[in-house]
Amino acid sequence: MKTYDELFQVRGSAYDRAMRRFPDARRQEFAQAIDAARLAPGAVVADVPAGGGYLRRYLPADCVWLGHEPCASFNAHGSTHAEGRDLLPLPWLDGSVDAAISLAGVHHIADKRPLFRDLFRVLRPAGRLVVSDVATGSPEARFLDGYVGEHNSTGHEGAFLDDLTLDELRDAGFSNLQRHTRHFFWVFPERHDMAAFCHQLFDLRSSNIDDTAGAIEGGLGIVEQADGGVGMRWSLLTLVGTKPSVMPAADPAPAGAAH
Repeated sequence: MKTYDELFQVRGSAYDRAMRRFPDARRQEFAQAIDAARLAPGAVVADVPAGGGYLRRYLPADCVWLGHEPCASFNAHGSTHAEGRDLLPLPWLDGSVDAAISLAGVHHIADKRPLFRDLFRVLRPAGRLVVSDVATGSPEARFLDGYVGEHNSTGHEGAFLDDLTLDELRDAGFSNLQRHTRHFFWVFPERHDMAAFCHQLFDLRSSNIDDTAGAIEGGLGIVEQADGGVGMRWSLLTLVGTKPSVMPAADPAPAGAAH
């Protein structure tokens, strides 16, 4: 599969334009990830990969947001970006952040273990990590690898979340692991706005907006909202882990070992 950097150097700007045109469409998605982080007042929050820094506007006003994004095509929006190199290493000191949130980005990273290890490094003891992304075998996974992959500019082959991801978080050092499937809506004033947003967000160059609306209705489903708007069904698997407040002691050296 193509790397995160390869994909979003091509279509990051289209994604960014869609998010700026409909900035509140995914409000429920961002809110559930932030709720899972259980942020204390004044928390320092790392957002990785940050895209255009969309999470920032939903954080409590007293939180300190640190965004890191490897692709300058997102136009940064206040995040650090690592143009010309990989996402890692993260640009923060050991034990310098209170919480880390990775939302809807890691399904483009085949081997997530180095990222999880570096997120563990930058978290303070008792710091909380939230990884929220599409689950293996879900309608969202089928929509992305099916319709989106067939019609967008880069194809789509997701490395989606499953029980193996929990094992990878555990191996990185996280404890108190939790797994929640979160169902919510992407919300729009009307059906055409929904299709136009997805058409641009996913850079669907070989389809049209009417076809996109039909694919959404058939593959995901839509629900009329109480205010007359349209809600597009979406769900994510949200995984939560904690960095232990007391790190386990290193194994003692065997008797007779050199010092």
